[in-house]
Amino acid sequence: MNLLVDIQSNLLAITNSHGLVELLGFPFMQRAIIGAVLMGILGGLLGCFVTLRQLSFFSHAVGHAALVGVALGVLLNINPTWMLLPFTLIFGVIVLYLIDKTDLASDSILSIVLSGALGIGVILTSMIKGYRGNLMAVLFGDILAIDAIDLILTLLVLVGSGIFLLSTLRSQILLTLNADVAQVQGVPVKLYRYGFVILLSLAVAVAIKAVGVLLVNAFLVIPAATAKMVTDQFSWFLLMSVLVGSSSSIAGIMVSGVFNLASGPSIVLVQFLVFVVVFTWVKLGIKAA
Repeated sequence: MNLLVDIQSNLLAITNSHGLVELLGFPFMQRAIIGAVLMGILGGLLGCFVTLRQLSFFSHAVGHAALVGVALGVLLNINPTWMLLPFTLIFGVIVLYLIDKTDLASDSILSIVLSGALGIGVILTSMIKGYRGNLMAVLFGDILAIDAIDLILTLLVLVGSGIFLLSTLRSQILLTLNADVAQVQGVPVKLYRYGFVILLSLAVAVAIKAVGVLLVNAFLVIPAATAKMVTDQFSWFLLMSVLVGSSSSIAGIMVSGVFNLASGPSIVLVQFLVFVVVFTWVKLGIKAA
């Protein structure tokens, strides 16, 4: 009964424009919306190349292995964000190096390294005594708790990613389609691959505080996968991925704030629902045709 009353009161709050405006007036909500836009654009931009280059498992591994960085930050009494950035960066580069230098399949390397990192992360987590609020917040995400430093870091990664990818877009597309042809055409394949992995690792690190370690991969993959179903033209694919990422992030924040739900899962849930709607629309459209 109490749950029904709470739901009804929340629904009334949505329809009350004054209540919604009041919610948007809080500084933490304004920072969350700005962060959602920045992270949505960043996730949509990088997500296009992640899906086309089949790096979903890579970003998944980096995100989950970041548990080690989070646990180290808590153990050393350091802001987990400052541990996540170098850890994810080093982890991503080492994994790509191992993939290049061994004859094992990339998914095997990722599984091995991810398993080892998770094992270390769990052991470190068990060593944490007392309050674990910082750890839980990073695991499950809380975009409503991001501060000015998080926004600056996200903006820097976004600007760096935009400059790197858009200024070399033709070469990036060629590398995505066929790395051997790109090599013959004079594209610095290794430099671009490592550059992209560095940006992807940093993007995972800055997005973890918003959506959490457990859901950060969905934040990168779902908007791009949704956009890919709608168009085959790369420019439109890129634009729609960014729009889906940013708009669904804002919608997820509004759902989180109004219904008092966890922000990370709310954002990913909205993205998933958008994906389902687009998937259904595309399939029905094909059958109708």
